[in-house]
Amino acid sequence: MTATYQVLITGANRGIGLEFTKQYAQDGWRVFACCRNPQKATALQALATSYANIQILSLDVADFVQIDALALQLKDQKIDVLINNAGIYPDGGSCDVDAWQEAFKINTIAPFKMAKAFTPHLASSQLKKLATVSSKMGSMDDNTSGGNYIYRTSKAAANMVMKSLSIDLKPQDIAVVTLHPGWVLTDMGGPNALIDTQTSVSGLRKVIQNLSLSNTGQFIGYDGQVVNW
Repeated sequence: MTATYQVLITGANRGIGLEFTKQYAQDGWRVFACCRNPQKATALQALATSYANIQILSLDVADFVQIDALALQLKDQKIDVLINNAGIYPDGGSCDVDAWQEAFKINTIAPFKMAKAFTPHLASSQLKKLATVSSKMGSMDDNTSGGNYIYRTSKAAANMVMKSLSIDLKPQDIAVVTLHPGWVLTDMGGPNALIDTQTSVSGLRKVIQNLSLSNTGQFIGYDGQVVNW
């Protein structure tokens, strides 16, 4: 990859987002690393001191005014790859309306808002790729254990959003993929997870690299396997 490529990553301060930032920076990409509180993102700040091609930006994806402001701030930048990584994993068994609304706002609506706000940046780039980190927990086919109602529904809805965007953005040559990162050792994944962030992100980057208009709209795991919806 050449240094002319640029990637924007949400939720870049830890876990999968931080590993995406590290790997793309190591490969010479310019990385726009977004997180809610840059001052508190010590791991990301440390990474940015090692790689001059990382630019840390403040962004709370739940604040759509901030999303529009960032899109305006970066209006002259070509975003080759946009990675919607930021998300939350709420307690899934309650009927707490506020918890459901927050999950849908962050996990479902925010990726759509990001896609809409940054469509011009993607369309003007060389690679034109939009990726959203979802989960098999949003797959109806894969649900054999029940529970986790809030998280499952918010990710299932995000999957549908990305499928529709893959159709609507195709005339602008923007390819869209929904990603399953595996069960990853992160704060969200917990200590019993099966793979580390390096393994997950290395696989996901291959999926993104192989993304084109010929396979746009698919739901693909870090291992390259298509996930049933």
